[in-house]
Amino acid sequence: MALYPELDTPSVLIDLDVMEDNIARMQAVADRAGVRLRPHTKTHKSPWVAGRQAEKGASGVTVAKIGEAEVMADGGIRDILIAYPLYGEYKLRRLRPLLERVKITLSLDNAEVAEGISRLGQETGRKIPVYLEVDTGIHRLGRDPGMETVEVARDLVKLPGIDLIGLITHAGQGHDARNREELIGVARHEGRALLETAEMMRREGIETREISVGSSPTAPFVSEVPGVTEMRPGTYIYNDVMQIDAGVATQEQCAATVLVTVISRPAPDRAVVDGGSKTFSSDAPASYGHGEVGPRRHPGFGMVVGRPDLILQRLNEEHGMMGLADPSMDLKVGDRLRIIPNHVCGMINMHDEVIGVRGSLIERTIPVAGRGKIR
Repeated sequence: MALYPELDTPSVLIDLDVMEDNIARMQAVADRAGVRLRPHTKTHKSPWVAGRQAEKGASGVTVAKIGEAEVMADGGIRDILIAYPLYGEYKLRRLRPLLERVKITLSLDNAEVAEGISRLGQETGRKIPVYLEVDTGIHRLGRDPGMETVEVARDLVKLPGIDLIGLITHAGQGHDARNREELIGVARHEGRALLETAEMMRREGIETREISVGSSPTAPFVSEVPGVTEMRPGTYIYNDVMQIDAGVATQEQCAATVLVTVISRPAPDRAVVDGGSKTFSSDAPASYGHGEVGPRRHPGFGMVVGRPDLILQRLNEEHGMMGLADPSMDLKVGDRLRIIPNHVCGMINMHDEVIGVRGSLIERTIPVAGRGKIR
């Protein structure tokens, strides 16, 4: 019998039982470590899913853009961290009404961004809470830990319209760890670098109340660094091949799959499915590392559930070319497959909605309300 015959393909399926187990598992990690869990919504982009996380104990959400914050506020989320520098009058005009509606915290790594936020804080008669971002190895935003960050903090505390509440980082380089020991090392460095920098700030009279760390790979090891107050993993909610390769998830813990249909068997060693780069995104196995990486266990553009003999080798915009290890294997036009994406965050952002299922039953349609909110 065909998988979910009532659905057209390609469709994104969310196994709600697996999603709920993932929510409970990460909340238990946070509770044991005594830290707040503030999940990043970059993976699900759904106020409904964020509400399920809040029901189990999440303190709020993390987003990257004003548009995402607006979607979450409209969906009833009341505590939002915008973990991205907001620069320019246009963004500040949009931030102003959000400050009236919900609790907003910001992050930044320079005084130029902070000056605009401080002006808004003065105009609205409130100090806006901000984190100062530190680079603990991903080499994206933030200065190096230590005095480079302290120097920026000195400038920030002079601004009257902001409240510097602490330090924040994202150790995305955890995906590059080759084994559990390396991953624990990344997590320890992530937390300790912030704590040591915070102590240097305190010696200069700069109060540091919060230490916020991120990334799904390092989150399970947050208890390795006492003193962290908050963690912000995102991908754990659904998981993907990237998390499997990082050693922090199993195939059974991947809640999101793409349901596709075989539409052609044009050659003995090739089948074509009706999902391409516009369905899966173009994240290839080696494209999501942040530096030198070890060997990946899973080739191709996704993992075919229950069919290790199939490899999604190539993508065009609307076509997925499936390689067959054995040309005589049973795979025909009309067959349906479920495929775990390499990078679930990019994949979800390409779809207007996902389908929540339990076993063979379809339970609900979940709008991806935050998709495309790049401003």
